Amino acid sequence: MLGFGGGRALRSWRLPFISTTKKKFKSDDDDDIAVNSFQEYTSINGGNYITRTLKEFVRDVIDNYKKITALLLLLMLVLNFTSLPLPFDIPKFTITDPNVVIILAANEGGGVLKWKGAQEWSVERSSIINKRHYAEKHGYGLTIKDMTLKRRYSHEWREGWEKVDIIKQTMRQYPNAEWFWWLDLHTYIMEPQISLEDHVFNHLDNVTYRSLEEFNPLNLKIDIPYVDYTQPIDLIVTQDCGGFNLGSFFIRRSAWTECLLDAWWDPVLYEQRHMQWEHKEQDALECLYSNGSWVRERTAFLPLRAINSFPTGACYEYAEDPRYFYSEHDRDFVINMAGCEYGRDCWSEMEHFKGVSKKLHSRPWFKFWK
Repeated sequence: MLGFGGGRALRSWRLPFISTTKKKFKSDDDDDIAVNSFQEYTSINGGNYITRTLKEFVRDVIDNYKKITALLLLLMLVLNFTSLPLPFDIPKFTITDPNVVIILAANEGGGVLKWKGAQEWSVERSSIINKRHYAEKHGYGLTIKDMTLKRRYSHEWREGWEKVDIIKQTMRQYPNAEWFWWLDLHTYIMEPQISLEDHVFNHLDNVTYRSLEEFNPLNLKIDIPYVDYTQPIDLIVTQDCGGFNLGSFFIRRSAWTECLLDAWWDPVLYEQRHMQWEHKEQDALECLYSNGSWVRERTAFLPLRAINSFPTGACYEYAEDPRYFYSEHDRDFVINMAGCEYGRDCWSEMEHFKGVSKKLHSRPWFKFWK
C-alpha cells in the first residue's frame, strides 16, 4: 500500500468506472454485464483511460501535498543548478555500483584558516562542476569531502594528513568500487572526453614505470632487496620537482591497500616525524616507499603530465623543463594548480584553464559564430 497521508490521497482517487459498477450491479448476472461493459469501455478508449486516471492521481497528490511538492522541486533545482558541497552524501540511485570513484577535496581553508571570498567560492564551484560532469559522463562515482572537518585531527598534529583517513572512509562508503582517484580542489580535467580506462587502467604496464631509474627527483634508493615487481599495481602516483605528488593519484582496493593505509596512518609516522616532514602524508609515503620492499612492489608511477600537469609558476626553478608543465598542443589530461594559494592567483589560473578547455572543445560552428 502507498502510504500517502494515511491513505487520504488514495481514498480520493478511485477508478470512476469500476467504483460505479460495484454500486450499480448486484447480482451474478449483473457482474457479467459489468465485466463485459468494462472490457468494452477499455477496448474503445484504449490507453486513454489509463492515462487519464494516472493524470488524476498525480494532480490529486500535488493538490493535497503542495508544500512537500514545492520543497522537492526547490531541492531538485538547487542540486541541479548549483554545486554546493553538502555535509552529507546524497544517495546514489544507480543500477550498478561504480567501479571508479573520484574523491574531491572541497572547502579547503574555508571556516578553518579564514573566511572565503567570492573568488574562492568561484574556484571551488568550477572545480566541483568539472568533476561532476566528468563522473556523470563516464559513469563514475563522485564524493566531495569537506576539508573543514580536519579540525578533528588538530589535537594529534594530523592536520594535513586527512587524505589517508578520507580514503578509508570512501572505501567503506563504496564497498564495491575498485579504483579511487584522489583530486585536490585546484585541479581541472582538461580532456573530459577521455575515460580513465582508455587513459590508464586498460594498459597499466605500458603507461607506468616501476623503478626510479627513469626519474628520481629526491634521489631515493633505486634498489632495495626483496622487491617483486611482478606483483599487481595498487597505487599509482606521479613525481614533480619536489618528490611524490598527491594532488592527483590512484589507489586500488586490495588487502595490500588496507595494510598500506593502516601503516600510512600509524601514529609512529605522524607523531615522531611530524616536525621534520614539511609535506606531511606525502613525506610519510616517501619514507614507506624508500624502506619497505612490500610498498615498492605494488607502487607504480605515471609521468607527471599524464594526470598532474603544472601551470607556469609551479616548480619555477625548472621553468625550462617540459616534463612538468601543461601543454595545450599535447592536450594534457589534467591541470593541477598546485601551490597557487602561495603567492599566485588561484582564481585567475582556474579561469584561464577553463577558457583553454572550452576553446579546445568548442564545435566548429561555435568558433565561426565567435
